Amino acid sequence: MILGVPKETFSGENRVALVPQDVERLKKIGFEVLIEEGAGKRAGFEDSEYQKSGAQILKREDVIRKSDVIASVRNLSANEEGFLKEADLYEGKVILGFLDPFSVGKILEKVKSLKITAFAMELVPRISRAQSMDALSSQATVSGYKAVLIGANLLKKMFPMLTTAAGTILPAKVFVIGAGVAGLQAIATARRLGAVVEAYDIRPSTKEQVESLGAKFVELGLESESAEDRGGYAKEMGEEFYKRQREVMKEVVSRSDLVISTAVVPGKKAPLLITEDMVKEMRPGSVIVDLAAERGGNCELTQPGEVIEKYGVVIAGPVNLPSQVPYDASLMYSRNITNFLALLVREGSLNINLEDEIVRESLLFKEGDLFSERVKEALGVG
Repeated sequence: MILGVPKETFSGENRVALVPQDVERLKKIGFEVLIEEGAGKRAGFEDSEYQKSGAQILKREDVIRKSDVIASVRNLSANEEGFLKEADLYEGKVILGFLDPFSVGKILEKVKSLKITAFAMELVPRISRAQSMDALSSQATVSGYKAVLIGANLLKKMFPMLTTAAGTILPAKVFVIGAGVAGLQAIATARRLGAVVEAYDIRPSTKEQVESLGAKFVELGLESESAEDRGGYAKEMGEEFYKRQREVMKEVVSRSDLVISTAVVPGKKAPLLITEDMVKEMRPGSVIVDLAAERGGNCELTQPGEVIEKYGVVIAGPVNLPSQVPYDASLMYSRNITNFLALLVREGSLNINLEDEIVRESLLFKEGDLFSERVKEALGVG
């Protein structure tokens, strides 16, 4: 079996799909590892480190052509332009990575013609056995951490309470919307910096987790057990629900110095949670960091990839935050990839066992045919 790791071509992507530390483990289970020259450099991993671990360094076209399996951070729809430029090189390959599975509609025919088999890391089920392969969670951890640092940098106040000869400085008030992995990491990071933290999630099951990190769980009276899908993710709710949520949340947002919003629904546009009117009620100098910017934003005024100021409030819409911490993000992602590949190997050969829930749920394309029932339903195809 030959595993290839090409350099990422998506604009601004600094991560790499495999780090040198994991090459040795993959070799032990039967993989020969090919790395494109310079693939890990932007993340802090030199070619010489890969060679010491037993990988071969080759030019891009040779890596892709010679490999049976291609591991990427972004491929297919997650880097559609880049994929289409060199799609013919992927004929008959197995692709593994972030693939933006709910956006594959425009490339269905191309993938079918090339008989590509593809596993989307976004589709790895949230079950205990798959935790070590959950790349969405590992990368969301980075996003939550980085979001607080961005907010702290933009805020005109310091986070901790300080008692000084010049008087007492009151702590900053942080409100985190969404208590998934990114939200919980944001809570933990803001608390470490000394802020007073409140948090909200429509899933009542998250209350205990929020409070365990030292934050106050804001109860709006709208929480619902039905807001959580079987995978543990928040479900899309109706517009009437979000309207009531915004009305009740307005007071909490207005009293906060920093609001970090993390609410996304897989495969859907991010719900609108912070309206322009709510921003107007915030104190001048307050900050919003919208982690849902890539999916349309939780704030009505968010501009993806930009930092703007409106009504005296700074609104940041960062995209691809894990790529801003590429060394550690790559370490975690590489471990996710390595664990997934280990699941696919039996006695030195690839074995796509559809009886295994992790394999079955993650399989997006099987020899060119769209396989995922979740994606078929979302795209409305048979």
